[in-house]
Amino acid sequence: MIRLNIHEAKTHLSRYLNRVEAGETLVLCRRNRPIAEVRPFGGAPRQRQRQFGLDEGKFTIPPEFFEPLPAEVLRFFTDEDE
Repeated sequence: MIRLNIHEAKTHLSRYLNRVEAGETLVLCRRNRPIAEVRPFGGAPRQRQRQFGLDEGKFTIPPEFFEPLPAEVLRFFTDEDE
């Protein structure tokens, strides 16, 4: 357990957060009196975002995708009454 004053914590926050990630607990003090505890969060580990393009060619766009939309669909995108 690490005891430190608020000024020290603000000055070197990233250094102390690295230690918290490693499993240590911080006790924040004001005038040498404990006021808060910072400890590792026990939640689920964060997952990395999936990289774009990892479908290995399994996703294809059919040629019909590039054809013009039917009139009954296009009317939803215009202000004109037809």
